[in-house]
Amino acid sequence: MDWLTEQIQIHKIPVGKVVGDFFDFLTENFAGFFDAVAEMLKFVIEGLTDLMLWCPPLMLIALIAGFAYWLHRSTWLVVAIVGLLLFIINQGYWEPTIETLALVIFATIVCMIVGVPIGIAAAHRPWLYTFIRPVLDLMQTIPTFVYLIPTLILFGLGVVPGLISTVIFAIPAPIRLTYLGVSSVPTALIDAGEAFGATKRQLLWKVELPHAMPTIMAGVTQAIMLSLSMVVIAALVGADGLGKPVVRALSQVRIEMGIEAGLAIVIVAILLDRICKQPGSKGQGM
Repeated sequence: MDWLTEQIQIHKIPVGKVVGDFFDFLTENFAGFFDAVAEMLKFVIEGLTDLMLWCPPLMLIALIAGFAYWLHRSTWLVVAIVGLLLFIINQGYWEPTIETLALVIFATIVCMIVGVPIGIAAAHRPWLYTFIRPVLDLMQTIPTFVYLIPTLILFGLGVVPGLISTVIFAIPAPIRLTYLGVSSVPTALIDAGEAFGATKRQLLWKVELPHAMPTIMAGVTQAIMLSLSMVVIAALVGADGLGKPVVRALSQVRIEMGIEAGLAIVIVAILLDRICKQPGSKGQGM
């Protein structure tokens, strides 16, 4: 048996070598393209960050609270937003929080722009979902650190590899939930729409998407939570934000810094979840 095990190990399938050669090919032949993509994404994220930092903190808090009240008509939610964001300012983590918000917002927007159409297409074409389901399983089960290796090779240090790794990790959630929402539309609603002469596009926009909207919004919140879970990991490749003080606290064994930055991440997660919860749903009033 030992001989057989040794023979199996000797005749190793070169999976790692093939993947490594592929990325060597990409870096040697398309380095300019990846550099251009990195610069474009960096410009957008840093521009969003600078815009939010340009706004005085108290004014930005007022804008966020006003938007939340307009969306949910909840006084308790407004009070919670103002109090928790003032707590972040008090702890000295306002700038890292804004950097984290910019990364999470942009990653979530990308996930929804890409994920929702794919989920709709998969709901209308069962063979497509059968094809992409194992890919989604793979994307969600591969250790998140593994994503950083190829993105770091292709895009270098900074916020871009962190962003791309975050999108890859988070995008299966909106795809799956959009597929679930659209595919669970009752047949009676579809038949009624067709009976009134609705086209496929009209069925999508006036029947399927309105019925699936709660599930799609759940995909938004899932993408936000998954993006926030990548904040610390993205900091390992140079992404700014609340992940940096967490990593610094770990390397320096500073429990007070780790607790403060961790609380800021939790606050951001809670506020984004409450704000993005579909208006009128239960539990939105904190």
